[in-house]
Amino acid sequence: MSNLKTVSHNVDICVVGGGLAGLCAAVSAARHGSKVAIMQDRPMFGGNASSEVRMWLCGAQGKDCRESGIVEEIEMDNLYRNPERNYSIWDSVLFEKIYLEKNITMLLNCSCLDAEMDGDKIVSVKGWQTTTQKFHVVNAKIFIDCSGNSILAPLTNAEFRQGREARGEFNESIAPEVADKKTMGLSCMIQAVETDKPSYYIPPVWAEKYEHATIQRKPHMEDVGENFWWMELGGVKNTIDDCEEIRNELLEIAYGMWDYCKNDPAVAEANRNWHLDWVGILPGNRESRRYVGDHIMTQNDVEAEGKFEDIIAYGGWKMDDHHPEGFRTREAPTIFHPAPCPYGIPYRSIYSKNISNLMFAGRNISVTHSALSSTRVMLTCGILGQAAGTAASMATKKGITPREIYTGGHIKELQQTLMYDDCFLPFVDRIVSDLTKNATIVCDDEDAENLRNGIDREYDGNDNGWRATPGKSVEYRFDAPTKLSEVRVVFDSDLNRKTMPETRIIRNMIHNRPLSFIPFYVPKTMTKAYKIEAVLADGSVKVIADVDNNYKRLNIHEADVEAVAVRLTPLSTWGNDDCHVFAFDVK
Repeated sequence: MSNLKTVSHNVDICVVGGGLAGLCAAVSAARHGSKVAIMQDRPMFGGNASSEVRMWLCGAQGKDCRESGIVEEIEMDNLYRNPERNYSIWDSVLFEKIYLEKNITMLLNCSCLDAEMDGDKIVSVKGWQTTTQKFHVVNAKIFIDCSGNSILAPLTNAEFRQGREARGEFNESIAPEVADKKTMGLSCMIQAVETDKPSYYIPPVWAEKYEHATIQRKPHMEDVGENFWWMELGGVKNTIDDCEEIRNELLEIAYGMWDYCKNDPAVAEANRNWHLDWVGILPGNRESRRYVGDHIMTQNDVEAEGKFEDIIAYGGWKMDDHHPEGFRTREAPTIFHPAPCPYGIPYRSIYSKNISNLMFAGRNISVTHSALSSTRVMLTCGILGQAAGTAASMATKKGITPREIYTGGHIKELQQTLMYDDCFLPFVDRIVSDLTKNATIVCDDEDAENLRNGIDREYDGNDNGWRATPGKSVEYRFDAPTKLSEVRVVFDSDLNRKTMPETRIIRNMIHNRPLSFIPFYVPKTMTKAYKIEAVLADGSVKVIADVDNNYKRLNIHEADVEAVAVRLTPLSTWGNDDCHVFAFDVK
């Protein structure tokens, strides 16, 4: 009989998986008042974005379409705290998002291995924590699988798909003619750093050997867009069952590739001052199991811009379909098929068709292989996670299932909640409060009306913001003393990254670090200092907020005051001459 301890946790929501999707799901649910447990099988959060894999964040590629919400909050934290792009600091940025939320129980190094069912409902999940040698049982009302590999599918008999659909099943032009089990593969990254001194490299005897005349891709370390993603394998195998075998082969490629960079006569001189800094031992996975929801999103949905009534997130990456043979193919390693930016993703694709209290977010949502080639990128996964966590919290408070958010007519409430939390939703208007809408706005500038137009970013050729010299104020006046509960302000975080250093690609992290690397800082457009004041009936002023080191887009301040007016005064920026504000809302 085992003497190992079992610890039980009773929560509202259990998130399995701590990549970007799981992190955002847990944080959003906790911030909306739900008690959350997050079970992550690794020692850190971030998944493919963490220092264990080191894939930078990708998402919507179109103008004005950068993802906001929690993922932009994380990026601003990183710009403020980590201008040199240090991966240990990046890990801490991700860690603290969970660590500082009082409503979250954090279970790191804990691998989900079992689930207890009651009919079509999950009662609990069980995990084994390697560090403490304890079992953890989490009882919850709703479970969100953000594990990437959809571990709860085989444990609960939830419907899922794996592989590529036949072209005729959904009439997808980029799908193969015959269905198969092939997927995109896994990658083990390598990182290099350039110094002012040469170095030599002796490869392990088991590394693969490449020659300039026959090598398929020729790496360029000085290219900021280079991260060796194409060292990919596993699509013709099973990316879960065969993961260890695939990893071993990827390491043979990685160390062999560096041997080529340093020792092949054709490129050795160009790379003489480049040093091998890191090799990933944990493969980053692109595709495995995909859940089946009430709607399976397809290539055609993507191309039609996803104008669903139940949009809760969006994508904007091209349909980036990697060859199943990856590094071994003699063909192009990936084919980019056009996709609009943005296109909507429906709520019906993030909850299970046959398990009543199961949701999911990340690369495992209800999509075909063709649609997955776009929806799988991590910033898209992150906003899907925020949507899932917000919806799960809403469902538990209402005592309904995830499906009933849709069938019970709560989608508009979910959409408005997400948009209030700074999640942009294409084709959906954010409704400002009656208090904001009906107040008299006092400001000399005509564009101050933009502060309550419900559009919190530059979009479709419109600025949608209020620009003011530091120290200038805008004020809402009310007809009578009015009870205020909170004030919401959205500043300009330069979503298009126009004020960032001159580099070809702006990423949250970098791979190869050239001598010419320029640190990134908080965008110059961001308002650094500001003040919010309430004007009382007797003419006195109460300070609601006085902030002198802001680096966040979304700022919500409790008010708890009865006032005849409320005033916003931006005081300084991180570099621009004027302050740029997108929203000023009161409740």
